[in-house]
Amino acid sequence: MEKKIAFITGATSGIGKASAIALANLGYNIIATGRRKDRLENLKDELPDGIELYTLCFDVRNKEEVKKSIGSLPESWQKIDVLINNAGNAHGMDPIQSGSLEDWDAMIDINVKGLLYVSKEIMTGMVERQSGTIVNIGSIAGKEVYPNGNVYCASKHAVDAITKGMRIDLNPFGIRVIGVHPGLVETEFSLVRFKGDAARSKTVYQGLQPLTAEDIADTIAFAVSRPPHVVLADIVILPTAQASTAVLKKSI
Repeated sequence: MEKKIAFITGATSGIGKASAIALANLGYNIIATGRRKDRLENLKDELPDGIELYTLCFDVRNKEEVKKSIGSLPESWQKIDVLINNAGNAHGMDPIQSGSLEDWDAMIDINVKGLLYVSKEIMTGMVERQSGTIVNIGSIAGKEVYPNGNVYCASKHAVDAITKGMRIDLNPFGIRVIGVHPGLVETEFSLVRFKGDAARSKTVYQGLQPLTAEDIADTIAFAVSRPPHVVLADIVILPTAQASTAVLKKSI
């Protein structure tokens, strides 16, 4: 029996990498994409025996790179059954009046436009086959707004809206669209947001037990593996210590 194929963006670390492993454990062959080629290639060592890995190194912000890279897939890798739009980023936590234009561009270009560029290339085949599952990784920040979150929250609200729009527009073709919106997950996320300041990054998770990338990947694997007539359309995942973006139970 031919294995199904999962295409995952941002698979070099965190939720993307964990999702690649989780879906490989379900028997999917994996197309892993990201900007760090060495990490993509090293992923092979963490996949089960018998699972094939194909890697594409590109930046989702560059629509020409996206089109060229996905267009270069060999015929045997073109029938993509699951797309996980995971690539995303947060930059800075400045109030909007002193925010960085470069940070704003990075968040909108990756979180919103990058998701659209990749989806555009892959949805065409799903529509032709009238089957497929798309998982968009949003955030609790796409459901609420918090102080100094401004443009990041806006980008994730956009992901939520795009996900809902996809579900409506792709409904006639039998394509499932799933939105996954995590709360605090301990990955490289805060390290990127705080420009590599490891000490500041660690304070985000101090005093509570955050989610792990594997927690999110397990949920994605569960959602993807439901029967074809079942779609877990909108999933918000929080650690027990988190009630909202601003309400946290910390021990210190």
